Amino acid sequence: MKGLILSGGYGTRLRPITYSQQKQLIPVANKPILFYAIEDVIEAGAKEIGIIVGPNKEQVMETVKSVDWNAEIDFIYQGEPKWLAHTILVAENFLDDEFVMYLGDNILKSMGE
Repeated sequence: MKGLILSGGYGTRLRPITYSQQKQLIPVANKPILFYAIEDVIEAGAKEIGIIVGPNKEQVMETVKSVDWNAEIDFIYQGEPKWLAHTILVAENFLDDEFVMYLGDNILKSMGE
């Protein structure tokens, strides 16, 4: 199974913070929000992860590459942030029939077993 994590967009609702930093890189408990998404997608069984990037893509790529993940990570550029379904079209060549999509600015809490 592959994973698709959305980490594009402008982050306009978090300005002025996002003028200089991608919103998915804002730290929560000393870790970028995006790292929680990557960990969750790996835990779900993804061995290959495509991360949709847009504005400030260099920040995202550099930050993600600074960690040795237990999955292969590719970066997929979305020229203009549009809507969720558009990211699937942009990532069409990367994706298989089975994939999990995760919003890179979300943190989901497991409710246990």
